[in-house]
Amino acid sequence: MTTYERDATTLELPWPFAGREDELELARRSLTGVRRGIVVTGPAGCGKTRLVTEAIRGTDCARAAGTPESRAIPFAAFAHLLPESVTLHRAVQLLSGVRTLLVDDAHLLDDASAALVHQLAVHGRTRLLVVATAGAPVPGAVSRLWTGELLPRLALEPLAEEETGRLLTAGAGPLDALTLNRLRRLSRGDLRLLRDLLGAVRGQLTPVPDTGERAWRGPVPLTTAVRERTAPVLGRSRPLERETLDRLAFAEPLPPDLDDLDLGALEALESDGLIEVDDHGAVRLAHPLYGPVLRAAAGRLRARRLARAPEEYAAALDAECADLTRRIDRADVRATAKPVGEWQVAEGGPLPGGYAAVRARYARLRGEVREAAAWAREGLRSEPAHASCRAELHRASATVDSPGDLGPEAFTDPYDAVRLGAPDQAVDRLGGVFARHADALTRADGPELDAVAGELERRGFLLFAAEAHAQAVRAHRDPRAARHSRTRAVALARRCQGARTPALAGLVLGELTARQRQIVTLAAAGLTNRQIAERLTLSVRTVGNHLYSAYARLGASDRGALPWTAHAPQAQPA
Repeated sequence: MTTYERDATTLELPWPFAGREDELELARRSLTGVRRGIVVTGPAGCGKTRLVTEAIRGTDCARAAGTPESRAIPFAAFAHLLPESVTLHRAVQLLSGVRTLLVDDAHLLDDASAALVHQLAVHGRTRLLVVATAGAPVPGAVSRLWTGELLPRLALEPLAEEETGRLLTAGAGPLDALTLNRLRRLSRGDLRLLRDLLGAVRGQLTPVPDTGERAWRGPVPLTTAVRERTAPVLGRSRPLERETLDRLAFAEPLPPDLDDLDLGALEALESDGLIEVDDHGAVRLAHPLYGPVLRAAAGRLRARRLARAPEEYAAALDAECADLTRRIDRADVRATAKPVGEWQVAEGGPLPGGYAAVRARYARLRGEVREAAAWAREGLRSEPAHASCRAELHRASATVDSPGDLGPEAFTDPYDAVRLGAPDQAVDRLGGVFARHADALTRADGPELDAVAGELERRGFLLFAAEAHAQAVRAHRDPRAARHSRTRAVALARRCQGARTPALAGLVLGELTARQRQIVTLAAAGLTNRQIAERLTLSVRTVGNHLYSAYARLGASDRGALPWTAHAPQAQPA
């Protein structure tokens, strides 16, 4: 027992499954009825194997997998399922009795194994789940599974931002928005790399005051896993090429001085995919993780020689701040790269309060309310008395944590009256798309509210667009138009980091199934999972699963968010 407890501290537990509900349902349906299976493709590390593993959970399924080392050995992937020497015909006969077969890393199959998988699909007695990495060379017998229409293909995209956030929360608890953004940016959709990074920084997470969140600031730890992921740059041995990589790493996030870089080294690095050159001639390291790792691996003297002067970053921060302010004045808050501020926060450096307040306001206007609160806190960390940062933190936190406080006193500009449903108080004090919103709401014009929502979305105001669509639901006389408005409102609201406003209150419970609404209501009343299970004659595990799905759909992280959800008014029937 003592040995087990000691070992358990380093035991790597399975990565929680989160997101991809629709894809999971599709994979599960491929195993039922007359269906013969499915092929799942996607980029390396996007969660293909985890998806199909979740789909076959609880079923009797045989497994096989290709490996680089065995591509020259006939039937190597099926060696554990077949006799020592076998023909293709005999292999098909033997495996036709297998009800379900998972074939992982099918792009690495030897030719005989690939032919066997193809023939099993032709015979149709075995249900096949075949996993292959997109972009990698695939045996012709495998690619013909979908090009020949033997099996349908599910092409996975990298996990969406919202779902990646839920995955990280499930794996490490609540993280602040800037930490989530940094981990997503560094991993670039590779869930295996994301897991490595999260494991590496777990011990460096620090509590964020007055929240239940934790944050990661400072350099990337050079663990074994991180070194393996960045071996192409860390292992570059030619002096000019390594010097060029280091100069690029220490130039980030500012453009490098190309006159200081060797052209031959740049061409070699570009050829090997380690750097990228955009249409304007700007040179960047090819992966967001390369720069932080190269900086962390450099000694103090090398870092001192290559590092930019502090005043260069200060000037760049001022330029970013001015650009964000101009965009806000033009009512255009679409996503835009502002790497200097992100780099400053990631490195753990002080962030000027003025920059942080503008960055927080920009994020809040985009509907990124948790990110807005995080930027405001960064400004207050440097300047605790900064009034604009305090104001932005209050507005962002009220939208996330205290929806019951969202009365008129919580809003300070004329457009907020429109969002509260009192457009007559502001219609003469607004211009542009905001005036159109006030006018359409005054006239209860559903189609015009939808048009306004579309314009707000194009300009980047996702939360305002969601609210306009939600208001259109009640204004429409056509039930079909109302359903469309509600669908758009829900889709946009789910991208707003758990924002809760009066206009959105009627949407939340309508997004749940009847059973989920029932369980959420009881949980919000304070009942435990076991008490809910006893009352509804369900298993405790079923109750937990329903609650987890409800959290995901509502943007809630735990039971603490449910009382507001459960007491929100029901959506109008469409």
